[in-house]
Amino acid sequence: MIFRKSLMISRTLLALALSLFAITTAGEPLRVALSPDYMPLAFKLDGELRGIEVDNAREVGNILGRPVKFIPMNSSDYIDALNSGKVDVVMGGYSITPERSAQVDFARPFMQIGQMAIILADRAGQFAYPRALFQKGVRFAVEPGTTGQTYVQETYPLAELRLHNTPEDAFAALRRQDADVYIHDAPTSWNLASSRDNQDLLSLYRPLTREELAWAVKKGSTTLLQQLNDALSELESNGRMSAIQNYYIPVTVQVR
Repeated sequence: MIFRKSLMISRTLLALALSLFAITTAGEPLRVALSPDYMPLAFKLDGELRGIEVDNAREVGNILGRPVKFIPMNSSDYIDALNSGKVDVVMGGYSITPERSAQVDFARPFMQIGQMAIILADRAGQFAYPRALFQKGVRFAVEPGTTGQTYVQETYPLAELRLHNTPEDAFAALRRQDADVYIHDAPTSWNLASSRDNQDLLSLYRPLTREELAWAVKKGSTTLLQQLNDALSELESNGRMSAIQNYYIPVTVQVR
């Protein structure tokens, strides 16, 4: 009986804290960090920000009654931006890892992805089978500080790493044959399915890892974290999140 009363009091206090936080932050911009070179999650089209995370952020802003202010930056700067108070939340295709979880608080995951390999289509005969990636001297293009870089370093000890800050840079390296394979998150591969500019590239569409994407906040931001989780629940229950993903992703999202 005492436990139930304590639980009821805790829930009441949490609800009160959420209400007070909503009142004090209403109308204040929700500052969202993202990297606008990551199709289809966040990218620029005719000078306008678009993508799954962009639309998600705007939907969350509507739910919270807060205008959204996008702050573009490299993913390597996300944690510093949160800790310094420059941004409120990261929505930039951020994978949950133990290292990141020790530095930020994650909302519950909203998408499952995996790292995938992209190659030049005319080199499919050389690299399309899994064992080919374990050959000595295979040059892997990766984005620094990402789970893709970690995966390559841990899985292919004979690999040569080529660091590229954006998918476009990595694509160019593949075309110059300065790199053999580009390892990046699945959304980059999904986008190739409808890209007219990258028809010379081929994704192997075989998930190499299993990862979860989630929004992140500064450690200890309990109230904002609860609001984000509530917004996630609302977006999922009303179908908006699925509609947004289906609009931008031309292939079935399935990680096995």
